[in-house]
Amino acid sequence: MSDLTYAKAGVDIDAGDAFVARIKERVVSTHGPEVIGDFGGFGAAFAPMLNGIEEPVLVSGTDGVGTKLMLAHELEAHDTVGIDLVAMCVNDILTVGARPLFFLDYIATGLLEPEVLAQVVSGIAEGCSQGRCALIGGETAEMPDMYEAGSYDLAGFAVGLADKKKLLSVDSVEEGDALIALASSGVHSNGFSLVRHVLKSKGLSLSSQPAELNSTLGETLLTPTRIYSAQVMDLMGEVPVHAAAHITGGGIAGNLIRVLPEHLGATIQADSFERLPVFQWLLREGVALEEAYKVFNMGIGMVLMVPKDASQAAIAKLNAMGEDARLVGHVHQGSHEVQVLD
Repeated sequence: MSDLTYAKAGVDIDAGDAFVARIKERVVSTHGPEVIGDFGGFGAAFAPMLNGIEEPVLVSGTDGVGTKLMLAHELEAHDTVGIDLVAMCVNDILTVGARPLFFLDYIATGLLEPEVLAQVVSGIAEGCSQGRCALIGGETAEMPDMYEAGSYDLAGFAVGLADKKKLLSVDSVEEGDALIALASSGVHSNGFSLVRHVLKSKGLSLSSQPAELNSTLGETLLTPTRIYSAQVMDLMGEVPVHAAAHITGGGIAGNLIRVLPEHLGATIQADSFERLPVFQWLLREGVALEEAYKVFNMGIGMVLMVPKDASQAAIAKLNAMGEDARLVGHVHQGSHEVQVLD
C-alpha cells in the first residue's frame, strides 16, 4: 500500500468524522426556530425574526482567546475556553446595541483529538447558550506542519441584529451620564502575555494557591469571561442606554474612551468597585498599578452609560438579574480623557 495518503501526511479523516458526530447534539442544542437546515452542511442559514424592527442592521464581530489557550494546554483543561471565545465576540457586538443571533467558530490544530476538541466545542455551545445565540457552523482544520501535535488555536465570528435608530454610539452620550460597571469574573481573555510573564519570571506553578485566592492559580486564571448579552439586552428594553464599552485589552480607560465624544471626558472612582483578588495577586507579584490599569479590566467587564436620572433604576434591574452592577463614575465636560481615580 502506498505511503502517499492523507493519514500518512498527518491528517486523519476518520477522527474528523468522529469529532463531528461527537459534537452534533451539543451544537444543535443551541438552535431555535430561526436556524434553517440540518447540522453539517456546507453553509448555515438563519432567518432572523424582525418583529418590531423598522430598519434592520446586521452587526458583526470576530476575535480569539489569545495566549490564555497556553494555560488551557498546560493544564489540559479545555472545557471553558470556548466560553471565552464566544464572550469576546458577543460582548463586542453588544456594545453597539445588537442582539446576538448566531456564532461560528474556527479551530486549527496540529492533530485532531476528538475528545479534546469536543470539550472545546461544548464550551462554545455553553457560551452561545449564555449569550442567547445559535452555534450554526464552524471549521476544524488539521494542519500538522503548521501546529504541534496536541496544540490548537481558536477564532470566532458573531453576528447580531439591531434597529438602526436604536444603535448605541458616541453621538448618544451626554454630559452627566452615569457610568454603571458590570463586574468581571477575573482576568477574562486579555493580558495573558503579561500574566504568563509573571508566572515564568517568579517561577510560579499553576497548581499553587496564593493567599489572595480561593482556588489554585490555574483554576483562577481559567475562569471564563463573563457574557453580558442577556442582561444588557433585557435592560435596554426598560432603561435608556446611551453607550457601552467592553473592557478588554487596554483596560478601563483605554476602552471607555472609544465610546466618548471628543468634547466629553469621564471620571471613574476606583474605590466604587471591587478590585478582584486575582488583580491583588498580580500587584503583589510586582505589576505596577498604572501598568495593571493599562492592561487588565481590574474587576469591570463592561461599562454602560445611562442618563443620570435612570441610573438607580438600571442598577436595580441589573442586580435583580444577578449582576454586580455599581455606579462608578460620570461623564463630564472637559478634555477627551478617562481618569480612574485610585
